[in-house]
Parts: sequence; C-alpha cells; structure tokens
Amino acid sequence: MEKQPASNPASRQRLDKWLFFTRLIKSRSLAQKAIEDGRVAVNEQRVTQSSFQVKTGDVLELALDRRDLVVRVLAPGERRGPFEEARLLYDDLTPEQPREKLSAFDLATRDRGAGRPTKKERRETDRLKSGFDPGED
Repeated sequence: MEKQPASNPASRQRLDKWLFFTRLIKSRSLAQKAIEDGRVAVNEQRVTQSSFQVKTGDVLELALDRRDLVVRVLAPGERRGPFEEARLLYDDLTPEQPREKLSAFDLATRDRGAGRPTKKERRETDRLKSGFDPGED
C-alpha cells in the first residue's frame, strides 16, 4: 500500500497566529475574537475557527475597527518580528480608498461656537457676568 505524501506542515499555519505574526491584529486573543465574530474571510468564505489553517496563496478579507483589508498570504510566519519582517508575509490587495471620504481631522473639527467653550471663551463669559471675582471659588 502506497503512502500519500503528507502536506508540508510548515506551509500551513493557524489563522490566529498568522494574523498576529503579520501585525495585522495586535494580539493573538484579539485575532481569535475577530475570527469568532466572523470578521475574517478566507477565499471569500467566512471563517469562525481560530485553528483554520491558512496556506500560501490564500486571500484574506479582514473587517477591522477602522478599515477593511484584503491581503494575500505569501508565507507562514515563524515569530512576531519587526514590521519590515512581518510585511514580507503578505501582499496588500486592499482597493484604493476614494478621496471624497472624510479624514479623521475633518471629523474631529466642529463649527466655531458649537460644543463646549474654549478656555478663552469661558473667561470672556465670566468677565461679562456681574460680580465675578477670579479669586473666588
């Protein structure tokens, strides 16, 4: 009876470990939670088990907190190394974001007079109040 050649175990890796080694997710436990929540798809199929084995050539879709990523697995990781080393494990296929999207700076600014007053505006308001003494508290 002939033995079937076993696939090289080094060519496959647990999905949660791979996400952690590539620095796409900060910790392995966060990677496990993202997988269990269904925010990771491998080759257009949702994966809910952290132990799912990824191999070279698989395409992963990640729905992260602030962005969505599409990456192709280039190699399994051996350790969580520096960013330059982790970047060699995947190829970023994420489509370019449209320019009309608002940046974080646009979302953080507000119209003048809206929201809480600044320190300068509060002092001006306090000066208008009658009987205001800055020494009192």
